[in-house]
Amino acid sequence: MELLSTSTGPIAYDEMGTSGSIPLVLLPSGAHSRHDYDELRALLSPHVRTVALDWPAHGDSPPSSSPASAMHLADVAEEIVEQLAPQGAIVLGNSVGGFAAARLAIRRPELVRGLVIVDGGGFTGRLPHERAFCSLMGSPGFLRRIYPLFASRYMRAGTPADRRALAASVATTRADPGLKAVSELWRSFTSPEHDLRRDAPSITAPTLLVWGRRDPVIPAWVGRRAAKLIAQSELVVLDTGHVPYTSDPERFSTSLLSFVNAVLTSAPEGRP
Repeated sequence: MELLSTSTGPIAYDEMGTSGSIPLVLLPSGAHSRHDYDELRALLSPHVRTVALDWPAHGDSPPSSSPASAMHLADVAEEIVEQLAPQGAIVLGNSVGGFAAARLAIRRPELVRGLVIVDGGGFTGRLPHERAFCSLMGSPGFLRRIYPLFASRYMRAGTPADRRALAASVATTRADPGLKAVSELWRSFTSPEHDLRRDAPSITAPTLLVWGRRDPVIPAWVGRRAAKLIAQSELVVLDTGHVPYTSDPERFSTSLLSFVNAVLTSAPEGRP
């Protein structure tokens, strides 16, 4: 594990796999850590160099000097990719990580050689009852009480990796600084800046969308909507909850490696 300096504080990350290739940058869900990707990275490491990070106040990263909004995490992702892969990377994000990856592809297309959105946010509006729920989750006391049940429901845990990710996400929300960061994150989901629908059609990077069929938080129909918004996209639906790569890493890696190989094969002449 190493620390990388950003404008709002250090970020913990690590690298694994083949050196010299276009990296695959892995952005986790809120309340989760880079270790959610451990099983997937073990399958990918003979073929792909991966870089996985912890969001501020998550895992091994200290708190940021800025509130932990979805937009701030997207800014962090932009700084990380710009520093570690200035020639561009394949960027994969889950949930708020998917939002961050998509926003990066919109704002800095030269940094995103390929885009992978996994049960990602930012592709729907907010109905009144959804705004109310986000506000409740933005209250640290409510979030701390409800998160074990909430996480159990969205994880649909059936594998050891699922159970490890579930336990880690609950631990993040037990006390500050993780509790504060995750509650701030939920409050930001009602911001107009979290809505990517207007700008998503401008994404030019080849895009793979992977969704869990049994995700109750960001359902599979959102993935179908995102696929309609992004021209060069393919949607794969797996029989999982919100975190498909812990529930079914083998099938996930098969789809991902096919996509990564297509991106690398189509790399413009003169680019690695």
